[in-house]
Amino acid sequence: MRIIGGEFRSRVLASFKGEEIRPTADRVKESLFNILSPRLRGARVLDLFCGSGALGLESLSRGAREAVFNDLSKDSLLVLRKNIVALGVQSRSAVSHYDYLQCLAFLRGTFDVIFLDPPYRTDYAVRAMDVIAARRLLDGAGIIVSERDRPFEDTPPSGLQLVDERKYGKTYLSFFAWCGEGEEKGSPREGKGERK
Repeated sequence: MRIIGGEFRSRVLASFKGEEIRPTADRVKESLFNILSPRLRGARVLDLFCGSGALGLESLSRGAREAVFNDLSKDSLLVLRKNIVALGVQSRSAVSHYDYLQCLAFLRGTFDVIFLDPPYRTDYAVRAMDVIAARRLLDGAGIIVSERDRPFEDTPPSGLQLVDERKYGKTYLSFFAWCGEGEEKGSPREGKGERK
């Protein structure tokens, strides 16, 4: 795993070797962060199914003020904590070890960017968005990014809308914002990828 842009660009980080972790491919990550970069300066970020922390750490490298990491795997969090120390971002990081629904129940405040990268072929992302919407954990101009292995075909939770979807090989990135937000705030418009 490596950081691909920002303050810690090209830093190689520890990664977890095992079947539990499915890291986001560098090409997908680069495309994603080309889209998100304008939103990240000073942002508060949630990496809910963080694994070894690639998405949250990349966000910190690109200027996020805080990243909240959560995962149920102790092994993943051991690797994450090593990487946080290696980058010296302890003061900008918070780490929790909960089931994702427990984590969402305990969180306070809002987030500008929320990453949902759960195990494929589960309904975890949709269930997480239900709670995020109900608890108003997403900032009014914020964005949720859900990584999936298929297009999003469910009905978004009340209050949220699918504003963009990109396909990179077998990976789909689905972007959600509050309903009623303007195009300028709600819809990511930069970066390359196949549009749905």
